[in-house]
Order: sequence, then structure tokens, then C-alpha cells
Amino acid sequence: MNEPATPRIVDRSEWERERADLLVREKAHTRASDALAAARRRLPMVRMDPVVVVGANGPIPLHEVFEGRRMLIVYHFMWHAGAPHERQCDGCTHSQSAMNAAVLAYLAERDVGYAVFSRGPWAELAAYRDFMGWPAPWYSTTDSAQVLATRNGGDVRCYLRDGDQVFQTYETQRRGIEAMLPTLQLLDLTVYGRQENWEDSPAGWPNKDEPGSWWGRDGRPVAQWTRV
Repeated sequence: MNEPATPRIVDRSEWERERADLLVREKAHTRASDALAAARRRLPMVRMDPVVVVGANGPIPLHEVFEGRRMLIVYHFMWHAGAPHERQCDGCTHSQSAMNAAVLAYLAERDVGYAVFSRGPWAELAAYRDFMGWPAPWYSTTDSAQVLATRNGGDVRCYLRDGDQVFQTYETQRRGIEAMLPTLQLLDLTVYGRQENWEDSPAGWPNKDEPGSWWGRDGRPVAQWTRV
């Protein structure tokens, strides 16, 4: 098997110069990201119609999902009803694998709750969450109002609560949810990146995988290999 190509080798002083040039661009990127975050904070909001979801304690209105907090982040997990664990969504499984108890605690410190919504039977959702060992609360939207029932995965929505009234403040999907995928952010720092075929890499770099195809291997989401 041929080994992948590697970057050219230079002395330390040249490496430091080129690293410094890249740092200028990285800082500009950070400032642009800060400006986008500032624009998000200035978006208007829209009032949500009454919505009921089903959780561990049965049906509850949307405002109770906040668990007393002012803000809520909701991830919509794509669900294949009746399918075994290994056939559930690779990408959604990837996104939830980093949402551990510590992350939820840090969000709560800023008055932000987190929940997973999915258009699937509650019993199936709970069984999968427990199998994976995830701490976040899950809710079924199968019988919810149309605005939630039609969502079946791959997006994030943010809400603000004022008493019993709920307002939507933001939503994103596709690559917009990469904030939930620290694996990708870390791979972007490595020499070969994500190794997906859309990336702009030098000749000889390994990047043959279709986007997201490597999140599942041998018929299972990769994260399931950590489970017994």
C-alpha cells in the first residue's frame, strides 16, 4: 500500500514564518466569526404556537422542556422507526456523542437547557439514548404540532422562554451544526484534515471518503463501538 504524501520539510525558522502568516488569516477568521455571532444576537424572534412533546413523564408543553431555564437548544435527531440501534443515523449519533454531562452543566450555568427531539416512538428513542449512555433528555414529536412533527433530523433550533410563552430565536442545519462536532474541528487542525473528497488538499493527500460516510463503519455508527 502506498503511503500518503506529506508536507515538505523545512527548518524551524521557515516553519515559524509560515505559521505566523497563517496565524494572521486565522485571527481574521476568528474576528469574522465573532461578527456573525454578534449578528445572531440581534436577530428578531418569532412566537411559537402551542406545542406538546412526549418525554419520560408523558406529554408536556414545550415551555416545560426548558426545565425552568430561560433558553433552550434543541437538536432534531433523524429517526428510523422500528430499525435496530445499528441502523440509526450515523450523523446524528456523531453529533450527540460529544454532548456529555459536563457540556450540559456548562450550558446550564448560562441558563441554557438542551434537549433532543425526534419523530419516533418515545420507547424507541429512550432505548437508544440509554444504550448509548447519553445524559440529555429526549422527546418524541411524532404527535406534536406540524412545526415540530415535520422536522426529522439534522438541524438545531434555539428558543427563548418568557413565562409560558416560547419564541424561536435561531436555527441552522447541514454544516451549520458543526459546532456540535468537535471531532471535525480537531481533524481540521491535522495535516490530512477530515479526509473527505470535497476538501482542497495537496496532491497525494488521503481524501477519498464521501462527506460523513466514515461516521459509520462495518454497519454501525462509529460511536457505537464504545458501547458493549
